[in-house]
Amino acid sequence: MPAERLMIRKIREIVRMNALGLSTRQIGHSLQVARSSVGEYLKRAAAAGLSWPLPEELDETTIERKLFPTGPRLEIQRPLPDWIEVHVEMRKRGVTLGLLWEEYKGHNPEGYQYSRFCDLYREWAKKLDLSMRQDHRAGEKMFVDYAGSTVPVYDHGVLRPAAIFVAVLGASNYTYAEATWTQSMPDWTAAHVRTFSFFGGVAEILVPDNLKSGVKRPCRYEAEINATYEDLLTHYGAVAIPARIRKPKDKSRAENGVLLVQRWILARLRNRTFLSLEDLNIEIRFLLVRLNDRPFRKLPGSRRSMYESLDKPALRPLPLESYVFAEWMRVRINVDYHVAVDSHYYSVPYQLFGKELDVRMTTTTIECFYQGRRVASHVRRDLQHRHTTVG
Repeated sequence: MPAERLMIRKIREIVRMNALGLSTRQIGHSLQVARSSVGEYLKRAAAAGLSWPLPEELDETTIERKLFPTGPRLEIQRPLPDWIEVHVEMRKRGVTLGLLWEEYKGHNPEGYQYSRFCDLYREWAKKLDLSMRQDHRAGEKMFVDYAGSTVPVYDHGVLRPAAIFVAVLGASNYTYAEATWTQSMPDWTAAHVRTFSFFGGVAEILVPDNLKSGVKRPCRYEAEINATYEDLLTHYGAVAIPARIRKPKDKSRAENGVLLVQRWILARLRNRTFLSLEDLNIEIRFLLVRLNDRPFRKLPGSRRSMYESLDKPALRPLPLESYVFAEWMRVRINVDYHVAVDSHYYSVPYQLFGKELDVRMTTTTIECFYQGRRVASHVRRDLQHRHTTVG
């Protein structure tokens, strides 16, 4: 049906002009009505047995009842698209509803017009589960978070809680999980490295919750990324857009992934006893296979099949070199033009005396940066209260 109902006298004009032999395009141009609407009203008039000249005894109320026997929202049935196929195609890079409508009309010339096509798709999509409803593009986003629950592990006889890291790809819902001892920066970044390896590539955008390991300063509008996490992102060629505070839609995919991991994995492990973190992760990996292979309820396929067709081809390739964990700190240059890192002193250019530097620390190197430019590099030493000086 046309997007809006015309006044009856304008519909009378459409019928009259059609009887004069004008095309739907000409009628639409003359009356400032969409060509599709002109055709729609002519079909209604023909179905109601109305032709020009209209009988004089027909008033506007009677004409309206004939044109709209069950009210103005009567829907003329047209070929319906395969909404499941539309929904899956929408997640592929560069695909729009406009393109899919053009392809649909190519196969169904009498099909719905674009605006009605979009309305029907949105009505259909509302019936999906929230986790499947969002239109994340293939390879675009990876959501990461820690589950609220922990798993007890006996580590050399001592009972310790293990945190559960969860990552979910936006388009396919393909899920990864693992146990780490803590949510600290070393465990957080190492979990990311193993996640990228599991997915076989890197999403363009990472969406972490406002965890301190990833976000230095949470903000409602723009969070500041931790320097070490930014170092990881730079190595993998990704960016992070943390979930905003009090904006649940920003992280709904991660929260749904966490909920699934808790129900499908952690709940099945609740009565198990683990003597090492590795034993726990072996079981998690086994149950991940079942979770990702589990068929969807309202869509064909599974997380794995969606991943194979959507996310996997679109992910960025892994870098050739392995990521090296690095911590950052800010220091001020001492009067002897050295900076202190773990009670060892490293030389920097004397011209920078009194300035603050950013120091990048790996297990083997110490690098000093001033305003983003590296000004010194040293082999890391573990001798306290000693000096390393480069002339």
